[in-house]
Amino acid sequence: MNESERFAKTLSEKEAQALLSALQTRFEAHPQRHPGIDWAEVRASLDARPHKLWPLRAMEASGGEPDVIGKDPATGGLLFVDCSAETPPGRRNLCYDDAALNSRKTAKPEGSACGMAAAMGIRLLSEEEYLQLQSLGEFDLKTSSWLLTPEEVRKLGGALFGDRRYGRVFCYHNGAESYYSVRGLRGLLRV
Repeated sequence: MNESERFAKTLSEKEAQALLSALQTRFEAHPQRHPGIDWAEVRASLDARPHKLWPLRAMEASGGEPDVIGKDPATGGLLFVDCSAETPPGRRNLCYDDAALNSRKTAKPEGSACGMAAAMGIRLLSEEEYLQLQSLGEFDLKTSSWLLTPEEVRKLGGALFGDRRYGRVFCYHNGAESYYSVRGLRGLLRV
């Protein structure tokens, strides 16, 4: 099964309502993640963009626990990010991108973080976005998350990832083709 087949792109009315209920419950349980934003605004934004529900469902189904962490400063759109304590369990053991995946001759992982994110309709967090998430709580104490990597680093064969260890947040590098059972992707969706 390829990545685009792994995540269904339509939701039934029942699935949509269950997702919206889960999102509302999580939103209301973590007000510190989105000060100044109320659920009515989130719901109105999602109602106006129903096509955004399937990426949110893919985030939820793979263990991401998506929640709003703020607004895009350029557009004012809501930013949904995976807020699971650890990197979502359904999105681990991945190398960075498809070029890295294709470069491996043996012991290939099942996929790539960038490829899976694209199939889900989301993207990896940038280093800045990851640091913003980490300012809202403690994430990736036992796992790590691939981060959107600047082209100049990727051209040299590297990729960035982040985690929290020893009471600090670290963003550092590894070969893009590497993969570990505890490294995966956290995604971002603009709504």
